Order: sequence, then structure tokens, then C-alpha cells
Amino acid sequence: MPHLVLIDGPNYVFRAFHAVRHNLTNSKGEPTNAVFGYVQMLRSILKELTPTHVAVAFDPKGGTFRNRIYPDYKAHRPPMPEDLAAQWPAIFEVTDAYRLNRICMDDFEADDVIATLARQAEKRGWDVTIVSTDKDLMQLVGARTWMLDTMKRKDYGPEEVKERWGVGPDRIHDLLALTGDTADNIPGIPGIGPKTAVQLLEIYGDLESVLMRAGEITQKKRRENLIEFADKARLAYRLVALDEQVPLAVELDDLAVREADQEQLATLFRRLEFRRMLSEPGPTAATVPDEETAAPADESSAVVAMEAVPANNPRIDHLVDDEEKLQALIATLNQAELIAVDTETTSLHTHDADLVGLSFATRSGEAWYVPVGHRSSDLLTAAPKQLPKQLVLDALRPLLEDPLRLKCGHNLKYDVQVLRRAGIRLAGITADSMLLAYCLYPGKYPPKLDTVAEEQLHHHCISYEEVAGKGAKQIGFDQVAIDIATPYACEDAEIALRLTRHLSAQLIDRLARHNDIELPLSTVLADMEWKGAQVDAAMLAQLSGRFGRRINELEAQIHAAAGETFNIQSPKQLGTLLFETLGIAGGKKTKSGQWATGQEVLEELADEHEVPRLILLVRQLSKLKSTYTDALQKLIHPVTGRVHTSFNQAITSTGRLSSSEPNLQNIPIRSDEGREIRKAFIAAPGHTLISADYSQIELRLMAHFSGDGALCQAFANHEDIHATTAAAVNGIRLDAVSGEMRRRAKAINFGILYGMSAFGLAKQLHIARGEAQAFIDTYFERYPSVRGFMDETLVRARQQGFVETLLGHRVYVDEINSSNGMRRAYAERTAINAPLQGSAADIIKVAMINLHHQLQQQLPQAAIILQVHDELIVEAPTHLADSVSAMMKQTMEEAATLRVPLTVEIGSGSNWYEAHGL
Repeated sequence: MPHLVLIDGPNYVFRAFHAVRHNLTNSKGEPTNAVFGYVQMLRSILKELTPTHVAVAFDPKGGTFRNRIYPDYKAHRPPMPEDLAAQWPAIFEVTDAYRLNRICMDDFEADDVIATLARQAEKRGWDVTIVSTDKDLMQLVGARTWMLDTMKRKDYGPEEVKERWGVGPDRIHDLLALTGDTADNIPGIPGIGPKTAVQLLEIYGDLESVLMRAGEITQKKRRENLIEFADKARLAYRLVALDEQVPLAVELDDLAVREADQEQLATLFRRLEFRRMLSEPGPTAATVPDEETAAPADESSAVVAMEAVPANNPRIDHLVDDEEKLQALIATLNQAELIAVDTETTSLHTHDADLVGLSFATRSGEAWYVPVGHRSSDLLTAAPKQLPKQLVLDALRPLLEDPLRLKCGHNLKYDVQVLRRAGIRLAGITADSMLLAYCLYPGKYPPKLDTVAEEQLHHHCISYEEVAGKGAKQIGFDQVAIDIATPYACEDAEIALRLTRHLSAQLIDRLARHNDIELPLSTVLADMEWKGAQVDAAMLAQLSGRFGRRINELEAQIHAAAGETFNIQSPKQLGTLLFETLGIAGGKKTKSGQWATGQEVLEELADEHEVPRLILLVRQLSKLKSTYTDALQKLIHPVTGRVHTSFNQAITSTGRLSSSEPNLQNIPIRSDEGREIRKAFIAAPGHTLISADYSQIELRLMAHFSGDGALCQAFANHEDIHATTAAAVNGIRLDAVSGEMRRRAKAINFGILYGMSAFGLAKQLHIARGEAQAFIDTYFERYPSVRGFMDETLVRARQQGFVETLLGHRVYVDEINSSNGMRRAYAERTAINAPLQGSAADIIKVAMINLHHQLQQQLPQAAIILQVHDELIVEAPTHLADSVSAMMKQTMEEAATLRVPLTVEIGSGSNWYEAHGL
């Protein structure tokens, strides 16, 4: 029987564009990611589905008949990304080279073309597969017509459609008319979501019956909306309907699969630089990369999610639920060269996380799970069979605490704290696959085990939701049945082991970064998170109250200045007030047609009218209140009485640490109110907080990297670098520099670090662009080697695609050769700044490792508790404050040897505000 495959071209091109990394280009800087993903999808379909007939449907340029019915149809969609628009010609060329029918009909969407061909094929008894994820096309699914999502490897027949939407294919049309479709800007009935729509259709049958009998519905608001917006639902019904009678110029028999034009494909692949595809046995063979055969550099890391995953050998999972099995496991672990360790718990917060089980792996394809904290789901069910927790911990303690038994894992900073809570000090950690992945390609992907496994091993892990459920029905891991928990837990350990070996092999020349910096730092961070910082809850409550009262006062002032009352939190109402009621000039509308009222807009208007100035103050105070003074009170742990932030070590591309719950990096210190928040971070009784902050470290690194004589001399002489720069760019003596001149010079100094243009400097200093350019030109005349360093850095970045920090951390700038000017300019600014910002991160990481070690050895009563940007905070007994301060200053200033001295400013006090000297 003929098998017709209908490919939704726009759907899959867009998905490929977002699935494949955006920095994939050829040597000319032309984007190729969407084409690459599209080719992979075509190859996979032709090989796996073996169709007899194929058509690829595309949308026409401009509108379709639906826009005549409803002019706002799809009106809110943003313009196509520039990099995607540039790839459409190549996508069409690829389709033609495969000799696949490319169908595009004026006035009709690709969906209508697919609907017409599908119905024609059904009448002739053909099998039909629609390759798309568009829910509108699910209307077509039937006995002989299926829908395929190649990325998720999922088929949709009538039962799967009903499982997904709650109704069968014959009622998708009615469902979408009731709910509307925000993606296409199709109106529906307000307050009617998919679940409600399904209920209504189950009761009344179809859309028209629901609308005709709306008066019978008991819920008042639902009844009123169905009556009031009935015409909108009928309009939506017309828009969602697929036209199955498109006047096509081709017949079904014309769609027969033909031999691809091999010569044309080879020409295309050479131009696109898909070298791997050129070397494969045939253009219709699916590309299935594996960890043993790395592809050339052009697309090796661009494997699309839709590709088939290599079959994994079945893993052997051992459940350890009696003492004999436990002793056998311990014997196996004692003989292993490397042990992967993972814990299962009741919480992601380590101070609340009860141990539920431990998993181990010593070789690929085999793992062990030891449950210790599973419980029955209700009082009537017998407790699951497992060993007592303390018995297991006592038996495993010698091995887990043995520094000679080498261990690995994924994000072991968490497991270290979990085991610490259980009374075990995990030792012998030799590798962390999360940190190895981060060293290999910083910032490329989130550090979750699932993500790294997918990227590096092409292995799809069992998700937490698969074992514990999702949403309101999700249960804790301690309630998951042990037979379900075992493969999940075993997989975590076994994949961590495989990743450790796989990534270590790729990092063979850069393992020192992991071994000497990132891995030791994770131990420091674990101790910092465990210790936490003491916070004054009463002070936070007082600040929240004060901020709340001030916000109310400001809102009253805003209404008075506006001459009317309006919802200050509503961007729409605010925009109407500013640019229509008050008539302030300079307003701009967003793509949705509303006035833009963002931070930048209000800052530009603040000097023109009182309302935008006061709105900025309200927003600032509201953020301080909600993000810090209110939130911090809730984050104080009830047992420790301290706030335990999480330090994120493997997220930023530059190598800097970030933190969450709370995010301490973003506490504003420029406003009085922001600085007040630091007063709430207090020392424990009998203790003092000591702050040590690197002074102008990035400017010093610029002097080091550039080797500029004048800049190095200024730092060697301990000059005020901003005053020195001010004197240079203004051509005056140092003692003649005014405060305003110094302020401008400071903006220039730091602006240069971030690749700021004359336009940006002019905007920041509120001066003419020509004046700003003159300042920059004079700066480079004074410090010529700085310009040389920047130019050389850009040349290297363009050649190798990355820049490196002082200690070998790579920052990739993939779009440095992009044809998109905006992206290329951003990559150039990143290339200049990253070695400076990343090297500053290197230095403070080394300082943290060294200081942590020295404190443990010499002054164990003191501990590092916080790290923010270039600052470290140590909590120490007051009588040891001087000794700790001296140790901090010396250790931090000796963390690196530069051409210029590193300088650390020290302060101390009863709270963070006093210690930092704000």
C-alpha cells in the first residue's frame, strides 16, 4: 500500500532553527543551523519511514484567506529572526536536491495543503504520516492517517490525540474554537481553557451545541462569557478549520519518491560546509553520532534533538535490600578503581534533605541502589523492604570517608552536604562530571545530568516526573515504589561514571582546570552553603514595612502628578497616561501595539516629567521589598536560623560564580535603601564579619594583559587610576582634576573594559557623541597598548572561536564571525571583556581555595560565608578578627602574580554594611 509522508515545512524549519545551536555557521559566517537540522530530519524520515510518496508544504509570502476573515490573524507574531530568514533559500535548494515535491500555494497555508493531500490519499486507501507538531493538524488524524513528532519520537493516532487533548481528532476543531489559540492570535471564550472545553464538549457534543445551550450552564461567569463571546468562538471555528479543497497543481502520483540529485547535494553540502554529510555513504542515510566517533568541527556539537539515539546496552541494576547484598556491594566497591556516588533525598535544600537511598556504579552498564528511607504511601500499606538507614551508613562509612577510595559524581557539592547531614564526611572526590562538562564548554548548556547526558552521550535519562509524577500530583521520592526508584537512581550513578570518563578523555589537555580549581572550589562552596549567613529577621520586617509605606506615599504622589488615578502596575495604563493623556513626546510602541514603558524608556523621560521619575522609584522599592526584605525572611532556616544560599559554579560563561535563593550578587548598593539590606546580614553573637574586596581588579588585569607602560606605572605608584585617566584625557595636571572629571574618567575606564562605543559613553555621561569619541581617542593615545591588546584579542577570537582567562578558562564567542552585525558586535565586546572578568573570577577562586585551607589549618573557628563579585566575607570570633583580616589580605593579594600589584581593601563590623564600609 502506498505510504504518503506530508512534511510541515515551516513547523520543522522553525524547530530545527531553535534546536540546533545558533552559532553554527560556515567559514563565511553564514548561518546554517536551521538547514543542518532540516537535512537531518529529511534523512531520518526517508530512512526510517521508507515512504513511497513525499510532499513538503510551505507557507506563501504575505497573508492568506484567514487574514481577510480576521485581519489580526497572527498579527502579534514577531518578525522572523534575521539568521533564519537568511537560510530559507538553502532550505528550498536542499528540498529540490532531494527531488521532493515542494508545494506552496498563494492564499493557503501549509496546513491546508497537507489537509487536501491527506484527504485525497485517504480516499484512495493510502497510509498517511503527517510530520509536524502543529495541533491544528491533529484534526486530520484517523484510521489511516497518523501524525509524527520526530523530535520526541512520538506517533499520534486517534487514541494518542484523545490522551493528549481529552477529545478525539473529530473534536479538536471545536476545542480550539472554544479556547482560542494565542500562538495564532485567534480569540476564544475568555476563561475557557482546554480542560473546561473538554468538559463542555463531553456534555453538549460540539461547539454550536455548547453555544446554543450556554444558558443552561450553572457557573455564572462561564455562562455569561459563552453568551457574550459566542461570535468570537464562531470566528475562531472558521479560522481553525482546515481547507481540504486547495486547488493543487499536482496529483498524488506526482509525489512519488525519486532518487536524490547526488551532485547537487554534494555541491550544497560543500558550500554549507557539512563535511560529515559529504563523507557518509548516501544522502538518505540517517546521521547517528555516537561517543566513539567524533564529527569534524563544523557540526560535531550541533546534533539535533530529533536524531535517533544510539541503542544503549541494557544496564544491570542491583537492588541492595539485605545485609548479604550490602556486604557484596561493599566488596565490589573496595575493589573498584573509581566509584560513582549519588544520593536520593526528600528535598533539594540540603538542610531539609533526608536520605532516601544511595546509588553506586563502578563500570559502564551496571549499578547498585541501596534504599534506606522509602515509606509506604498510606497507613494501610506495609512498609517497603529495605535495610535500616543507620546500619547502611555505618557499613558504608569507612569506604565513603576513605580519601584513597576515589569517587566521582554529578554536582557532588549537593551530595557532600546530604551525607554530612547524615553524619558522613565524603572524601576521595576525584572528579565531578558537572564540572568537567563546564570546563569543556562553559555556559553551553544547563549543568543538569539529563542535559549533559543527552548532549555528550546521546542518552535520554529517566525524568523525575516519570517516577514521581508532576504538578499537584507529584510525590516525594521517599514515596516512590522501590522497584520504580531503582532504575532511576542506578541510572544517575552509572551515567555520572560514564560522563566522567567520556569528558575526562575530551579534556585531557585541560584537566588541570578541573583538578586544581573547579573541583577544590566545590568543596569550599559546600562548606559555605552549609554554614550559611545569619540574617536579622526583625530588621528585614522593619525594612519591609518602611518600604511598603514609602511605596504608598510615592503612589499618591504619582496620582497627584498625573492628575488621575490609574493602575501603576499596568504597563498599558501607564503608557496611555504618559504618551496620550500627558502628551509626553518620544514614546515608542512595541510589536503588540502598546506603548513601551520599560526601565530605559522611563529613565529617558525622568528629567521631563515627575511621573516617570516617581514610577522608577516605586519599581526600585517594590523590587527591593519583594526580592529581598520579604523573601529573605522566608529563606531563614527554622533550625539553623541562617540563610543558606546556593552558589552556582557551572552556569556563567565567564567563570564567575552566581547565587540563588537568595541571589546575593544583585543586591543593589547604589541606593540608600539597597545598602540598608546589607545591614540585615549580621555576625553571630561574639563574632565579627570581615569583608575583603579586590580593588579595581579588572583594570589591573587590563594593565597586566596589555603591558601598557603608563597604565602599569600608575598602578605601581598606587595612583588613583581614575584621576590619572582624567588628567590624561583632559590634558591637565593631576592636582587639577575635578570630581566631575574623575567621574567621567571612571566611566571611560570601565567602559573600555566592556567595549563601550562613543554612543554608549555619550549616553551614560549625557554628553555629545563627538565629545565622547574624543575622550576615547585621547584614552588610547595615553594607553596605546590597551588598544593593541584589544585588537590582538579580537584576531585570536576570530581565528579560534574562544578567548582564555589567566588560568585557562575558555570563553567561547561563537558569533564572532557572524553575518549578523548586532550579534557579531556583542561577541566582540564579550571577547574583549571575558579575559578580564574571567581572570578576576580565576583569582578570587584561587583565593577562596587557599584561604579556606589556611583557615581550616590555623583558625578553624572562622569561616568564609559569602562571595559576591570581587568580595569575600568571613565570619570570625571577634578576638580573632585582626588575625583573620591579616590572613585574608595576604592570601588574596598573593592569589596571582601580575605585572601590577593586587590590592585588597579590608573592613570589619557587626554587619555586612559596616564591614564593607559602604
